[in-house]
Amino acid sequence: MARAIKFGLFLTNQHRPGSDLVAALDGQLELVRTARDAGWDSIFVGQHFLPEGMTMLQPAPFLARLAGEAAGMTLGVGILLLALHNPVDVAETWGSMDVVSGGRLVFAVGLGYRQPEYDAFGIALSDRVGRFELNLEIVKRLWSGETVSCETPWCRLHEAVCGTLPVQRPRPPIWLAANSDRAVVRAARLGDTWLINPHATLATVASQLELFRAERTAAGLAPPDELPVIREVCCAPTRQQAFERCSRYLTEKYERYADWGQDKVLPGRDSFRVPLESLSEDRFVVGSPDECTERLRGWRDQLGVNHFLFRTDWIGMPLESSLESIRLLTTEVLPALRAE
Repeated sequence: MARAIKFGLFLTNQHRPGSDLVAALDGQLELVRTARDAGWDSIFVGQHFLPEGMTMLQPAPFLARLAGEAAGMTLGVGILLLALHNPVDVAETWGSMDVVSGGRLVFAVGLGYRQPEYDAFGIALSDRVGRFELNLEIVKRLWSGETVSCETPWCRLHEAVCGTLPVQRPRPPIWLAANSDRAVVRAARLGDTWLINPHATLATVASQLELFRAERTAAGLAPPDELPVIREVCCAPTRQQAFERCSRYLTEKYERYADWGQDKVLPGRDSFRVPLESLSEDRFVVGSPDECTERLRGWRDQLGVNHFLFRTDWIGMPLESSLESIRLLTTEVLPALRAE
């Protein structure tokens, strides 16, 4: 029997420098309440440090605030930049978050790719994979209740036991984000599933899913229960209206991604420095309800995605545009995808 499809809201929560962040938080809470009241399944938030040209809240206090608004919904961090953190702090902080959420946390982690973030923490990019993998191993062991001893340059433990165990046993689900083929293979081996990024095309993801599934099989691991994907989504009564509402903001976002080198970590010769109409093809979900439904069918039917995380707001976008997108998705797109 096919698993029920889940739908979540990925909160960008990124704003222009100098913005009133209290008012901005109120807007994010309104998005959460709208999705909650419409029966959506999850809320996810991300992480960056020192993001040029924007300001955003860090995920731990943000999700703790959202927990009270998102009753019954899964709460996820996606992604935590695990290599930049101490694993004891991670285990205790996010174990506490699982308690605060009533055992509804999804813990999604990734390497990150921005040099300024690694420079800020005094970590060489060349060390990130080893540090990431060791941190993940320590967090898993601490969450399991093991007594842990280890010696690394950034963490020394002698028979340590996690002070705040998560509610979920043996631990919360661990999703690994990945862009490159090598990272996808790592996600298959170390995570419970692969969190598919918002900016690879369907064709790229289809190819990488073959690598992911082959590695799971080779490692003797079962197929994941959930296959989640983040997508940029703007739903409006017509395709023209959808592009009019999101073009300025999505273009700005992906110009910034290009400045950060995000497209360079994707396989092949993908580039974000193309007009939005071309960039969105086979990648974003922008259009009328019927067009959005058709695009999402491809991810569901061709790839087996069963947990969609929709990102509907971007820096500077009016709140009402995002809210209308959520309402149209709720009334016209989600019922069609669920019914099928």
